[in-house]
Amino acid sequence: MINEKETKLVIITGMSGAGKTVAVQSFEDLGYYCVDNLPPALLPKFLELLKDSSNTICKVALVMDLRGREFFDSLVQALDFLDKETWLTQHVLFLDAKDGALVRRYKETRRSHPLDPGGRIIEGITKERQLLDELRGRAQRIIDTSELKPRELREMILSKYSEEKQDIFSVHFVSFGFKHGIPIDADLVFDVRFLPNPFYVESLKPLTGLDSEVSSYVMKWSDTQQFIEKLQDLLQFMIPQYKKEGKSQLVIAIGCTGGQHRSVTLTEYFSKALSNLCLTHASHRDIEKRKKYNEQK
Repeated sequence: MINEKETKLVIITGMSGAGKTVAVQSFEDLGYYCVDNLPPALLPKFLELLKDSSNTICKVALVMDLRGREFFDSLVQALDFLDKETWLTQHVLFLDAKDGALVRRYKETRRSHPLDPGGRIIEGITKERQLLDELRGRAQRIIDTSELKPRELREMILSKYSEEKQDIFSVHFVSFGFKHGIPIDADLVFDVRFLPNPFYVESLKPLTGLDSEVSSYVMKWSDTQQFIEKLQDLLQFMIPQYKKEGKSQLVIAIGCTGGQHRSVTLTEYFSKALSNLCLTHASHRDIEKRKKYNEQK
């Protein structure tokens, strides 16, 4: 059965060393399902999987290059096959760079060229240009990366392929308990164990920061208000800087002792208070751990 929803397919190809790794990572940030180094001969089978009516994938980016050169001759035939698929919108992105830039990049990484691993780099580049000449002519977009830094290439791809009004930068606030360890994916960590602890209030102890009684208790202290004011001012400055630097996601971890009360309250607060800057999310890693512990006793 054919998926009624139209699927976007971007084929990323081009010269080795021209930035295909940066490109595919950028498409991942845009929400594309990405496959690196798919042999063209396997493309029809891959499309059969996409056609399945139960499949919800609607944006796909495939990297096809000369690393799979024994299959590469079939890429032109594969593109002809794609032209006949009415449910599919295909687009070929070709990444190129001047010979001098490619040679410099190979020298910097100390890699040999895939088409001439034992010879001179420039000879491999020449062979590759000849093989890719027809494919370059079929590309809907060609980007010359000779003078582009990785961050600039990423910004260009995000600009050209992001959907209108799509906000790909997000901040994920996560609460945690220090006794369970710091989240390994945290970019910024803030310790709020200095704030008054609801754990020692008998009526609040079994509750969490998601309960209004706990959040009111945490928020009523002058130390809490002063902390919020200072941290919010800091984050309002830092978040746009991270976004400008090219990050697609920022993880801000807020920790208290057990991850039940203070950290949960403040994670919820900042997620809402800073939602005007970007897309925000809130999650609570350890909020259920004491409950599970008590159930096991």
